Amino acid sequence: MEDRKVRVRFAPSPTGPLHMGGVRTALYNYFLAKKLGGDFILRIEDTDQTRYVSGAEEYMMEALEWCGMQFDEGPRQGGPYGPYRQSERKASYRQYADQLIESGHAYYAFDTSEELTEMRERLTKAKVAAPQYNAVTRESMKNSLTLSEDEVKRRLDNGDQYVIRIKIPRKEEVRFHDVIRGWVVVHTSQMDDKVLFKSDGMPTYHLANIVDDYLMKITHVIRGEEWLPSAPLHVLLYRYLGWEDVMPAFAHLPLILKPDGNGKLSKRDGDRLGFPVFPLNWQDPTSGEQSQGYRERGYFPEAFVNMLAMLGWNPGTNQEIFTMEELIEAFSLERVGKSGSKFDPEKAKWYNQQYLRTRDDAELADIFLVKLKEEGIDADKTYVTAVCSLIKEKTQFTSEFWDFGSYFFLKPTDFDEQVIGKRWNENAARFFPVLADDLNGLADWKTDVIETTFKSTAEKLEINPGHVMQLFRVLLSGQGGGPVLFEMTELLGQEEVVARLREGVERLK
Repeated sequence: MEDRKVRVRFAPSPTGPLHMGGVRTALYNYFLAKKLGGDFILRIEDTDQTRYVSGAEEYMMEALEWCGMQFDEGPRQGGPYGPYRQSERKASYRQYADQLIESGHAYYAFDTSEELTEMRERLTKAKVAAPQYNAVTRESMKNSLTLSEDEVKRRLDNGDQYVIRIKIPRKEEVRFHDVIRGWVVVHTSQMDDKVLFKSDGMPTYHLANIVDDYLMKITHVIRGEEWLPSAPLHVLLYRYLGWEDVMPAFAHLPLILKPDGNGKLSKRDGDRLGFPVFPLNWQDPTSGEQSQGYRERGYFPEAFVNMLAMLGWNPGTNQEIFTMEELIEAFSLERVGKSGSKFDPEKAKWYNQQYLRTRDDAELADIFLVKLKEEGIDADKTYVTAVCSLIKEKTQFTSEFWDFGSYFFLKPTDFDEQVIGKRWNENAARFFPVLADDLNGLADWKTDVIETTFKSTAEKLEINPGHVMQLFRVLLSGQGGGPVLFEMTELLGQEEVVARLREGVERLK
């Protein structure tokens, strides 16, 4: 393995939108490839044409690009080991199925679907917990192990439908090392004779996956733990095809769990609890059902990537915020945990907030200006940039800017009733007309001067400034909380602040 160039692949099936768990799998592959100077390959595993969903492949590519992952080889980029869709590699698989038959490791099975159903029902009645086509049951089925050579030849020449199954040995142990889980040992009595080649002339996932990984010189197979039960079969295929010396390292990733930790995170959980589970918006082409994505919900791709990377992997330090480059540098499969990781929607928002705070104010202003235009407000970008600088500390998404900071552009029409009910009294009614006059007389409209004036006015009237400070905010913004008060006051401007104070006092008389 040491002298081979690291080559990893992300190999999704285009059967629907890409779940965030799939994105994490792609990320871990990407991190490892880039850290070790290797290649990151996209392969579309579309052998199951009955489950193919229109638009799913394009969706996956767009989602991964949004996350900042660039493929070295794939359907769009091409590459020396193409084509990169399994349906376009159809002709290359049959020879390997034939090779397995010739070496005695696979066989033809002619059983009809009715005969397979009958077999399973018979075993179920006999109290067999999980009826399988295996080393025991194959002896009573119609296959090239039980039929005569002449009968097999006659059926093949006759064009009878058949599948090709792997011949799992009856009493062996299959051992392999998983980078995350250590040694895995499975007895072949627990395995069944999986179909490798279907009657429609297409390979199943198991055969196509192994052949493609071999032909594409894949060195590491990093995939979800749902594939762990299939790994012993894949190990046997490498052995039976004579490729054991170039078998890739396996790493089976833990699940992303529901927020309560009880089971695998699903789309239904997102719908029920109000968070996305897909990177981008998705519309089901059959039902028309819409599912919201992280991008459209207002998440920065860097925040989404950072959050996902920490679901299952930890750097061994207290650091939580990583750039893509830092993730690549810090990542190792050895630090991926064995057990599932609970998804926390609030933590996802927290990550977005951290990235929002570090965003350039002018860049945020460009985003906010679009919303302001929708609201019919023609605002100066310099002013909007200053507004963004103040309100980004208190928001989690740019989509919240308008609801949170509309008062920077429009006089508030409502006051926070809770603050007014609790704080407005005779002292307040005395204080604010005087404050308006004092602020109106300032020659220097700066944050520190405004704050000093506010406190000196309160002192002059023998009023505790703490008792009227929140009311000051409400009269200016309508809201009981917000950005730094005196910086906000400076930005609103002297004339606007004085006018809002006087109008507010009149409204509360």
